[in-house]
Amino acid sequence: MDPFWVFTIVCGLIVLLLMIGAPLKPLRWIGQGAIKLVIGALLLFFMNAFGTAINLHVPINLVTASVSGFLGIPGLLALVAIQKIIL
Repeated sequence: MDPFWVFTIVCGLIVLLLMIGAPLKPLRWIGQGAIKLVIGALLLFFMNAFGTAINLHVPINLVTASVSGFLGIPGLLALVAIQKIIL
């Protein structure tokens, strides 16, 4: 596609959003969810970094990052309990 048309379409979409307005509430929820996922992944990373002394490792994936991000420290402790007791 010609760069002129891509630029024109993008500018048109920006003008359309400025005239109509973007739905802010869904975008805010998506942003807050992404931030919580990143915080959960960081919690798991630091727990894995310091947990090597006691032979503790919880894999970092979407599910574990979601649990530790949305539930915080209690979620992280639940993941550790599941790792130690059940698995």
